[in-house]
Amino acid sequence: MDPRSLILTLFLLFLFTGSTAASPGKIKVRRPCRRLVFYFHDVIYNGKNSKNATSAIVGAPAGANRTILAGHNHFGNLVVFDDPITLDNNLHSTPVGRAQGFYLYDKKDIFTAWLGFSFVFNSTQHKGSINFAGADPLMNKTRDISVVGGTGDFFMSRGIATLMTDAFEGEVYFRLRVDIKLYECW
Repeated sequence: MDPRSLILTLFLLFLFTGSTAASPGKIKVRRPCRRLVFYFHDVIYNGKNSKNATSAIVGAPAGANRTILAGHNHFGNLVVFDDPITLDNNLHSTPVGRAQGFYLYDKKDIFTAWLGFSFVFNSTQHKGSINFAGADPLMNKTRDISVVGGTGDFFMSRGIATLMTDAFEGEVYFRLRVDIKLYECW
């Protein structure tokens, strides 16, 4: 067999095996290597609740107030937070860590935000952090954001976190249920 025929045969063999592996009926379902569920509680500073507030508006549209979220869909507000994380939906439960980061309301016509935050743990059960980033279309019952990495017990973890607004009280308090499914665990 001459070298050209050999190369052509190998190429066709490679092409054939690559196309059969990508066929729709052969998708391998992956199971998470770790699954965790936490709640985080956000109490926005409103000018009166400085003792209990865990977040604050640090950026607002021109002329807006930093103690009240902006009007239509809160577009342009940037909020930083240092919220307690609990294992259940009770704000007064013992925290197992802190949710630290920010969210910004990024659309005029739809109530949505973009999140960048970490769950920081320093307890007997977990040490390290899990890092998250992604769009949060708030009007959807559940939303998925990316787990983009981690440290300590969660070193280089990657996966998906499904968010669900578990409770809200006006524009001062909300609680998110965060169902974390890690697909890369070290």
